Amino acid sequence: MPKPAQNKESPVLLDPLTDPGQLSPGPLEKGAPEDLLKDWGGRLVNLFLSLGRHLAEENDMNGALDALLTFIKEEFGVLRGMVCLLHKASGKIFVYRSKGLTAAEEARGIYGFGEGVTGRVVKTGRPIVVKRVGDEPGFLNRTKTVVKPDDLDMSFICVPIARGAKVLGSLSSEGWFPDDVSLDRHAEILSVIANLLASAVELYLVENVDKVLWERRAQSLVTELSQMRERYCPTSLVGSSKAIQEVYYLIQKVATRKTTVLLLGESGVGKEMVANALHYYGLKAQGPLVKFNCAALAENLVESELFGHEKGSFTGAAFHKGRFEMADGGTIFLDEIGELPLGAQAKLLRVLQERAFERVGGGTPIHVDIRVIAATNRDLGEMVKAGLFREDLYYRLNVFPILIPPLREREDDVILLAKHFLAHYNEETGKAITGFAPATLRLLKAYAWPGNVRELENVIHRAVILAADSVVCPHDLPLALNAPEFLETDKANGLENRLAKIERQMLTEALRGQKGNISAAAKELGLTRRAMALRMKRLNLAYKDFRPQRVGPGENLA
Repeated sequence: MPKPAQNKESPVLLDPLTDPGQLSPGPLEKGAPEDLLKDWGGRLVNLFLSLGRHLAEENDMNGALDALLTFIKEEFGVLRGMVCLLHKASGKIFVYRSKGLTAAEEARGIYGFGEGVTGRVVKTGRPIVVKRVGDEPGFLNRTKTVVKPDDLDMSFICVPIARGAKVLGSLSSEGWFPDDVSLDRHAEILSVIANLLASAVELYLVENVDKVLWERRAQSLVTELSQMRERYCPTSLVGSSKAIQEVYYLIQKVATRKTTVLLLGESGVGKEMVANALHYYGLKAQGPLVKFNCAALAENLVESELFGHEKGSFTGAAFHKGRFEMADGGTIFLDEIGELPLGAQAKLLRVLQERAFERVGGGTPIHVDIRVIAATNRDLGEMVKAGLFREDLYYRLNVFPILIPPLREREDDVILLAKHFLAHYNEETGKAITGFAPATLRLLKAYAWPGNVRELENVIHRAVILAADSVVCPHDLPLALNAPEFLETDKANGLENRLAKIERQMLTEALRGQKGNISAAAKELGLTRRAMALRMKRLNLAYKDFRPQRVGPGENLA
């Protein structure tokens, strides 16, 4: 860490309260002539009196800090003065008050513990004097105030605000100094002032700063909750078909109850979206929403992950809080509940009955206030008959089932969802695709969507990336959508069908690359134009589908 050379004749650290006249004044401004310098020892005493009045009589920490920073800026001639405070809970150091910084610059002044010069001062409790900021890599310029070439010649002084070994923050300044002596004495005076402030700062941190940050966090949570409710409100879920409207109705009926809900439906129909709506539209919206996939972990780990374990419950085990404890005061969403091992099923039954459980290796009941939402794509009734799922648990879960229909039963919603995903991925990719070509719409509506909404979203995402025109064309869709006739046969994986798929894919790629020019595509594939046209007819490919699409007056391709 570069540090200014110590002048052997520099006086030791002085006590300005007992001997203010001995202090040599710092510069009033860059290059200030000596005859402009004033003896401000008496002013320093006045500063301490002012600080005492603000802190002791008026309990006004902000007023005291403003008076201090104004004094430092005006009497020392520095450009900027800053008081940074350490927030213990987050480990972040932030600019609390300043002179010479704008509000935006203050907001950028956040440092990690030990990060940069300010972070190191707070971490070590030792002052740092940077003679020239341009030579110090630890000067991060986080506030973005050093912008001109001359600014690199400034000095930066940062001293800790500490009570004993407890560092509360830092006091710092930036400016120009004519020599090392002035720089050192300025650092000494800042250290004295920081020591005098330490007790008041500690009390203020306890009584005010944590409270302010808590209030900010609470307001942030309110804003976040409002946004999540708007996003996951049942009326915000995309779909107008009768089948999905029935789902909306059930969500609205049960969301504001504590009732356990069982979501049923094929993979990809949107069970997690419905779970989100039930939580954020429900009574426990301000609590956590904890999600757990019962099929994601090995059987011997599921109980520990759900219910937690005590220290020493198995070799090398440290204490671990489970998902049910994390969800206390909110909602737990158990996806793929049909995959839950029988041992864990017994514990889950107790949670549903008593809202209590024990951690693995423990014997003390843990009581939780939670709402349980479960989901599965399996037939739990059949699993009960096969002995794979507890009958008593099945009836506990099946209090309020909601069956989410597959996309093939929501034909009217396919295009609505496609438009929704198109708008989303337009924004994400920075593209401006206006809609879908008529042939594309026909293919989207004709497809059976075995992967349901998730598959549709992936298809639109891919199409947005591939689309070279102003609309999504058929050749931007996967082969499966372009060749439904092959997939619907009983011999979909036979040799002839596989060869037909490969042939169709090669023709599609050639036509796409040549923008529907049959002659150019035939040449690329080593075919005559007539042979190309015959193959296209057999595979139901139209050259127009590969031509750049243009929207005519009044034509709606979305």
